[in-house]
Amino acid sequence: MVKSKKKIVILGSGFAAVECARQLESEFGKDPGIELVMIGEDNFLLFTPMLPQVASGMIETRHIVFPIRTICKKTKFYEGRIKNVDPYGKLVTIWGTRDKRSISIHYDFLVIALGSETNFFGMADVEKNAYTMKTLNDAVMLRNRVIDMLEQAENETNPILRKSFLNFVVVGGGFAGIETAGELMDLLLDARKYYPTIHKEDLKVIVLEAMGEILPGFNKKLADFAKKKLIERGIDIQLKKAVTSFDGNEVTIKTLDETPKDSIDQSEVKSIITKTLIWTAGVTPVNTIKRSMFKTEKGKIIINNFLEVPKFPGVFAIGDCALFIDPITNRPFPPTAQIAESQAKMAAKNLISLIQNSEQEKFVYHSKGQMAIIGKRSGIATFLGVNISGFVAWLIWRNVYLSKIPTFDKKTRVFLDWVIDLFFDRDISRLKLMKREAELEYKLLDEVDDVW
Repeated sequence: MVKSKKKIVILGSGFAAVECARQLESEFGKDPGIELVMIGEDNFLLFTPMLPQVASGMIETRHIVFPIRTICKKTKFYEGRIKNVDPYGKLVTIWGTRDKRSISIHYDFLVIALGSETNFFGMADVEKNAYTMKTLNDAVMLRNRVIDMLEQAENETNPILRKSFLNFVVVGGGFAGIETAGELMDLLLDARKYYPTIHKEDLKVIVLEAMGEILPGFNKKLADFAKKKLIERGIDIQLKKAVTSFDGNEVTIKTLDETPKDSIDQSEVKSIITKTLIWTAGVTPVNTIKRSMFKTEKGKIIINNFLEVPKFPGVFAIGDCALFIDPITNRPFPPTAQIAESQAKMAAKNLISLIQNSEQEKFVYHSKGQMAIIGKRSGIATFLGVNISGFVAWLIWRNVYLSKIPTFDKKTRVFLDWVIDLFFDRDISRLKLMKREAELEYKLLDEVDDVW
């Protein structure tokens, strides 16, 4: 009697999905009874911690993307956007487009690692007019925008319009916002020498944060050090400031105060003229998760201590799309790559245990530390329980992230980019790129031919 092959399907192509696939490959890569499948919207892993350096022109675009097929060689890969997941029929359906058919893929075990998307908190005008820092395209578009603003400002005689060109507003004081602000200021200061009429004092990078501190969750002394260094470099950090609208020319801000809820709201409202607003203020799970049959809370899939979805044995959810409460803070874990990879390892381990009929392990997160770079050769880090700031923290950041790059050729390319940046100015040529409209579903296959 021929033993039926078991199919493990992983949804996503980010840190959690790739790490889970690699763990499963090491266990089942040579097992003819197990088939590994990954479905991702992109055919590459994007190294998001280095996106701000792509936006500033320090690192070349292709050097932080890693083709899935080169790092997960024993996993069958499908490029496509997930339409829906049917946990009762154990089917995953991929959207069809004008160029490719829609297909449905059957699974025996499922790992959902679909990540998250930018959260604009219902502000349609901000979503329409702001720049984001979530994808490779975002980083390239932002770099082009910054250079375009310098070009326009150089020959602009209207002082108000010129000011709007040279004001750059970053919304969000977390890791992405602070690192983007630091890299943005580096790019502006490096490029300024080629624009004779633009002076250092003309350039304004403003960080707006709704909370009372930047880098929430970081050691307070280190966060304060980062704030001090950023201010010294000319970055304006405004706390307890929430964006209420942005029309492409002016951002409206509301000052958050400690006014009790039952009293009259007397919050101050002001505005900043700017043509460029960069939104890094939050993420939300993708719509595929929100409209799925899985039980969710705040858009995230509810999972148990084993990272498994209750009522659906063999279905695991990890990373940004899964709701796992930190027992210490009683709050959900933040959406970081470190947590996603840690969950991926445990999900793979528990999936292996499930297949081999052995006992599963509860997920317990142990932080390896936190790091952020804040501009020119300066950073902050909590590493092995020690708080470090300045040049040493910057060096640690570079070494740790260089070690995490999965392929030797890309490690070499990124390292060379960093070396080149020490000796040469950044390129200020602007590539004219157009945003491509999202593809709509084209057609569905006949049911008979649908299932793979």
